[in-house]
Amino acid sequence: MTPLTAPIAAPATPAAARHRGIKFTVILIAIGIHALALFLAGIYVVVRYFAEPKALFTMPAKEFRIPVQTREHKMTVAKNEAMAPKPSFNDRLVSTRPTAFSLPEMPKINMEQLLPLDPSEIVSDQINGMVGGSGLGSGSGTGSGLGSGGMGSIGMAFMGIKTEGSRFALLFDVSGSVVNKANASGMPLAQIKTETIGLLGKLPVNARYTLVQFVRNYKPFSAELVAATPPNRDQAKAWIETEWNESGMMAAGGRGVRSANPNGLPIVLDFVFGLQPDNIFIVSDGSFEQTTPTEQTRKVPYEELEAQIKGLQELAGKEVPIHFIGFQMKPDDKDFWRKIAQRSGGKLREIK
Repeated sequence: MTPLTAPIAAPATPAAARHRGIKFTVILIAIGIHALALFLAGIYVVVRYFAEPKALFTMPAKEFRIPVQTREHKMTVAKNEAMAPKPSFNDRLVSTRPTAFSLPEMPKINMEQLLPLDPSEIVSDQINGMVGGSGLGSGSGTGSGLGSGGMGSIGMAFMGIKTEGSRFALLFDVSGSVVNKANASGMPLAQIKTETIGLLGKLPVNARYTLVQFVRNYKPFSAELVAATPPNRDQAKAWIETEWNESGMMAAGGRGVRSANPNGLPIVLDFVFGLQPDNIFIVSDGSFEQTTPTEQTRKVPYEELEAQIKGLQELAGKEVPIHFIGFQMKPDDKDFWRKIAQRSGGKLREIK
């Protein structure tokens, strides 16, 4: 009986050995490529982590506060409303009767010699003829004067401050401190009332104006700048005579009184700049208080007033002169309002 033995493996041929060598080489190359890719990726991550960020140039958005615009009352006496064309004589006058002749042609007329159709120009010419080229008074002292008429700027003076323009806003601080200081200065509010009535009586019809009394709340004569026509002058005079306040207080529920929270001079300035004046007069002692949602009484900080006025001037597109007439002003208040007046092209006068 032949014993069983295990089969002996045949020795590998040279071709099989080469095949295994190629497979092993391919595997090593693949592993090397992946290892190199991982190494390069690690270098990229490290370099990107330590690299400086790219510079970005951005500009913060600028906030614009546009005050409420009110409709301006249109009057036919102003130049921009008097747009009716002048008559033109281009047609011939011809007789329709069966006659042997016709009427002669209309003679040529020099249009430059015709009267202007704008009533304000007629009134201004009459004013200039009565008072001469120098205008109505010089406005010296504390009186009110008026310069040249016409449709351009108006030379005027109020309480010793001379200026030019055609759109005026007069602001009167009637708080208790101002009433007392005005009396002590020898120019009580009653005299200021008389000065104001005198000024309105001398403005030409092409001028526009409004009046505002304020403490913390404020009371305007009109919601817009009105033309200085005789009816409007009479209404302004009647308003001054009946509504002029010397009590030192102005309740929020009073007739014609406007209020907000916070209140004080800032809301008065927002209202007045919305009327687009070219001159603002402020009569006060230079110290302004207000009520806020968190404080019953606080003095309006200088920096807040300065920032607000700067923003309103930018919205106006021009520097609106702010003239300040002060009574017994504290040094800090006087320095601040002198800076505001000079920066805007206005003037400051202190009455001691």
